[in-house]
Amino acid sequence: MNPEKLAKLQAQVRVGGKGTPRRKVKKATGTVAKEDPKIASTLKQLGVQPIPGIDTINMFMEGGKVMAFNAPRLSANVQANTFVVAGKPEEKSPEQAITEMISRMGTFDPSMLSQLASLTENAQGSTDAGDVDDDIPDLIAGGDDVAKSTDLDAAD
Repeated sequence: MNPEKLAKLQAQVRVGGKGTPRRKVKKATGTVAKEDPKIASTLKQLGVQPIPGIDTINMFMEGGKVMAFNAPRLSANVQANTFVVAGKPEEKSPEQAITEMISRMGTFDPSMLSQLASLTENAQGSTDAGDVDDDIPDLIAGGDDVAKSTDLDAAD
């Protein structure tokens, strides 16, 4: 047998068993991005609904990095405060994330950004600076003695 002809036959791929025709081109099977059935059932139990139209999600982490998701799939159950983000994350520096957010906002006045920062500082300051103990009355030093005297008065 001719070696060239043998190499040509070996390169062809047979689809089935004996007697089936050979394919001329080997087709690559593509994997379809499909959710795992366990994940899908868990999401169904949580009652999350998909939220369309989200372009980017930025999550600020404790280490100073930002995890950015471009074109994520976002599902949420707002009543249960449950959010599910699915997508491929990128790790960015805070400066990169903020510059991208500002560029997406379009035209804006820098003074609006400073006003927003001062409003958030005031909102945080009012909750932290307010004394929680204002509603609680002070304890009386001889509180037990007062309780005993009222019991004696009630017994008379």
